[in-house]
Amino acid sequence: MKMNNGTITYNGILNIYKEKGFTSHDVVAKLRGILKQRKIGHTGTLDPDATGVLPVCLGSGTKLCDMITDRSKVYQAVLRLGMDTNTQDISGKILHKIEDMSDMRLRISDDMIREAVNSFAGEYEQLPPMYSAIKIQGRKLYEIAREGKEVERKTRRVQIYSIQIQEIDFPRVKILVECSKGTYIRTLCKDIGDKLSVYGCMEELERQRSGPFSLESAIKLCSIEEAVKSGTIDRYIIPIEKMFEDYRSISVRENFDKILQNGNPLSIDMLEQETAKWNRTKWNRILQENFEYEEGEWFRIYDSGKQFRAVYIGDRERKILKPYKMFYL
Repeated sequence: MKMNNGTITYNGILNIYKEKGFTSHDVVAKLRGILKQRKIGHTGTLDPDATGVLPVCLGSGTKLCDMITDRSKVYQAVLRLGMDTNTQDISGKILHKIEDMSDMRLRISDDMIREAVNSFAGEYEQLPPMYSAIKIQGRKLYEIAREGKEVERKTRRVQIYSIQIQEIDFPRVKILVECSKGTYIRTLCKDIGDKLSVYGCMEELERQRSGPFSLESAIKLCSIEEAVKSGTIDRYIIPIEKMFEDYRSISVRENFDKILQNGNPLSIDMLEQETAKWNRTKWNRILQENFEYEEGEWFRIYDSGKQFRAVYIGDRERKILKPYKMFYL
């Protein structure tokens, strides 16, 4: 949290539990009203009927949006067999529906369902749905779809890291999916139904994890509003540097704060070990002579006052650390 001209600016990440009926943009709009600040962004769209984890970035934390979006996701979904809709979920216009459930049940066994579901583990080419926010020639696909039109789309390679059947309650199949960014679970449901030759659409969806953010720690908007009123909102805002706690941390020496602030590359002689307990002059000489890092290794960078300021990447060929993201408030 930072105070500017009497106005509070919050910086960091909120792990929001998106409730049914809200779009991701609705969540951002409501938070702007609750927190009284404009600089807020979400990290991956959830459809209005979907629920679950929606990390929202605040202030300088908005620089993290792309990094969080790139992380893997975990979803729990209910696949409804025997039905196909124009949106690939239960809320859309029904295109095909098998009325005779008993006949469909005779044609597909539980083992056939398991085999079809498991066949999608790994990489596969997925065709994005028309009702999606992907842009083609400057227009979002759902805008074109609402005009009753369909355009040619290219398939995209997605990764299904794991897919498990949790329950079969025919014609419904509850699945748990861990996948890469850009994966449409409703399209996956449709594709499973097509593989079984009985159609399929998504009936329910809950995002249970997005990167490091889990369902257990997600907070509803009403709780955020109460926390602002009671002055306890800080306890729910995750600091930016928390996102990088797996990276090695290192500080710049006192004379090089300005170099860091300007986002310049850092040479080894500009760095010092945060936790050095012995003579600094001796340590800096050892650091300069023996500092080892991998090509492309990520670092949390702090200024000489031990304030988190940036994420840098190791460049061994040039013997420097180069800036990736700066987080000066």
